[in-house]
This record gives sequence, C-alpha cells and structure tokens, in this order.
Amino acid sequence: MKLNDTQLKQVDAQIKRLIKTDSYYGKMYRDLGIDSITSQEDFEKIPFSSKADLRNAYPLGIQAVPDEEVVRIHSSSGTTGKPVIIPYTAKDVDDWAIMFARCYETAGITNKDRIQITPGYGLWTAGIGFQAGCEKLGAMAIPMGPGNTEKQLQMMIDLKATVLCATSSYALLLAEEIERRGMKDQIFLKKGVIGSERWSEKKREYIHDKLGIELYDIYGLTEIYGPGIGINCDKQTGMHYWDDYLYIEIIDPVTGEPVEDGEEGEIVITTLVKEGAPLIRFRTHDLSRIIPGECPCGSKHPRLDIIRGRSDDMFKVHGVNMFPSQVEELLGQIDGVSSEYNINIAHDDEINKDVILITAEAEGRVNFEKTGQLIKEAFKSKMNVTPRVTVVPVGTLPRSEKKTKRVFDHREE
Repeated sequence: MKLNDTQLKQVDAQIKRLIKTDSYYGKMYRDLGIDSITSQEDFEKIPFSSKADLRNAYPLGIQAVPDEEVVRIHSSSGTTGKPVIIPYTAKDVDDWAIMFARCYETAGITNKDRIQITPGYGLWTAGIGFQAGCEKLGAMAIPMGPGNTEKQLQMMIDLKATVLCATSSYALLLAEEIERRGMKDQIFLKKGVIGSERWSEKKREYIHDKLGIELYDIYGLTEIYGPGIGINCDKQTGMHYWDDYLYIEIIDPVTGEPVEDGEEGEIVITTLVKEGAPLIRFRTHDLSRIIPGECPCGSKHPRLDIIRGRSDDMFKVHGVNMFPSQVEELLGQIDGVSSEYNINIAHDDEINKDVILITAEAEGRVNFEKTGQLIKEAFKSKMNVTPRVTVVPVGTLPRSEKKTKRVFDHREE
C-alpha cells in the first residue's frame, strides 16, 4: 500500500518540521541531507527508526516541540534496557482519544456502555488510553487498573459493567475466577476489548465461552500513541487502522524491503500528524500483513491481520528457529491442552546439548502421560525438535494481571 497524496504531504511536512529542530531525528535527517519527500521512492530512502534510537536519545532527545507544548509523557516498561520516553502535546493526547473512541465505536460500543478498565495506569500508555477514549465516546469509565480481583468482580457486578478492557492474560484470570465461583449469571458483560499481547485461538475461545462476550483485538504501542491505533470490527476480518493518523508498510524483517499487500512481514509505522515525538518508518518488530481489499463491514480504513508474533520473539534450539505463536498453534491441535504453557531452555553440560522443557496445562479428563507423549511427537514431527514435556492440571501455571512471559532462556544467564 503506497502513500496517497495527502499522506505524502503530511510526511513531507513532518520531515520539514523535524529538520528545523535540534531533536535526535532533526539532526539525523539534516546530516543525511534529507530535506523533503515528493514521492514513494523518496520516502522509501528514509532510514528506518527503531527503539534503539529512542534509547540513544534518552530521556527527551526525540522531543520535537518546545517544553511549554508538552503536556504529558509516557514510557515503556524498560525491562530490556533504558526505558523509552515519549512526550505528547495537547493535540497528540486529543488525537489519541479520538482514535481510541473510534476503536470503541468500531466494536459496537456506545455511550450507553459501562467500560471496566483493568490495564495499568501511570507511565504505561494502557489504562489512561482506554479511559480517554471512553470519555471521548461519552461512555461510563470504571477505572479499576490491574489487580485486586475481589474488587474487580464486585464492581463488575454492582455497576453492571458491559465492556471489559484487559490484557488477554487478565481476561483469562477473571474468566477462570468467574467460572470457579459460578458467577456467570451475575455479570452483564457483552464485549471485551483485549490488547497488549498476542493471544492464541484456544485462549480466545475459552474467554468467549466462559464470559459469553464478543472479543475485539485492539492494537497499539507506546512509541506510537499507545493502544487504540487499530481494532477489528464485528466481521472479524482483521484490524482496521486509522490511516488518517498513521501510514503502515510491511517489510521483510531480514532485508528491510517492502513486501506486497497480503504478504506477511514486519509492521513499520509512520506518524502523519504527531507533534511531540513524530516517528518516520518506525520498526515495531510486530509480524502481520495488510489485508487487501475492502472489509465487508463497509469501513474504508485499511486492515491489518492479527499480530502473529514478534520478529524478536524468536528463539533457537538445535539450530531450529521457533516462535511462541508456532508453539501455541501446535498445542492448540492437541485434545484437552489449555492455552497456558511455558518453555524453559537450558544447556545440559553433561550431554553438552541444549534442552527444551515444555510445561503445558491439560484438562483432567485426558491422560497426562499420553498427552505429554502426543506433544513430544508433534514437536518432533513439525519442528524437528524433541522436547521434554511436563503436563500439569489447568490452573497450575501462574496467571498474570499484565502480560504473561512464556519463554525462559536460561542459556543467557
């Protein structure tokens, strides 16, 4: 999908605005002799931007407006290095709320809904983004934040919440707790807006079944406003994203070359009107594809497929490249195995080999020993790797109020 004329002018205006500043990217583009773009070819010559740039520019080197225009900052968790800090102007905050309200509307949510918001508040972009969109829509926000499941359930029932906003991990935890307590007939939930982490089809089916709600994937990342830049509609044919605020291209994650619409690759995002910290050709590492053609829902906004995983989530054992999404797909084909699992990888010094241990949950109705053997055989057949497998009862593995960590590579320790 190429830039249209409006988008081309918007990117050109962003470049011209940046080179007038002493921001990290302003200096970079000046040094590279980039002063304007007039075509798709010009655009594709602009170097990619990355999270490494944002860490190099820490704390506010990417700020492209004077301090008096910055009304808020947000930050990534910083679990893998320096945190990324993103400054927002008043227009950025409002634009984000407009996009988020549009997401709610796309999911069929109206100002008559009561929206229970469980993602975290603070420096993280999640909770406050869900709330700003809710208020822009005119719906009732129930700003719970994460944790305190007892209080979550009380508010959900007493305030008759109709929409749950959560990570898939916390939605699963709440669904299991509602099932355990036999409370399904006391809740009024109709829809769930789920973000922050990719999730398997099996987990989706479980949450849908136990809560009896329609589920919607919301997309976003801290560097690009936050969640709310895209969501799937009720036709469930991919996530619509807001191309009046963003330009998305898909590239080959190895070569960096753009791929054709419909082909899978890495999502690269350009902010068209962002003021505080504009980003041009930002590599997200998220893997997906642009879905060609128009959606049956009638929306003219283009679509991304569901996020398949991340190019930097890959792990290698015995020379075989694997992604968590492949593991989830494989486990999803085995009867009785739940959506919850973890992977531990270590080096066995005695045999001088890497070993992979998979711990998977299964329902009590199946034979754990036979199920473990089926998992082992499936891995050997499909991935040419023979893991050690432990099967445990459903509910054994820890549940998370945020994102769930799946892969633990002890070779790096």
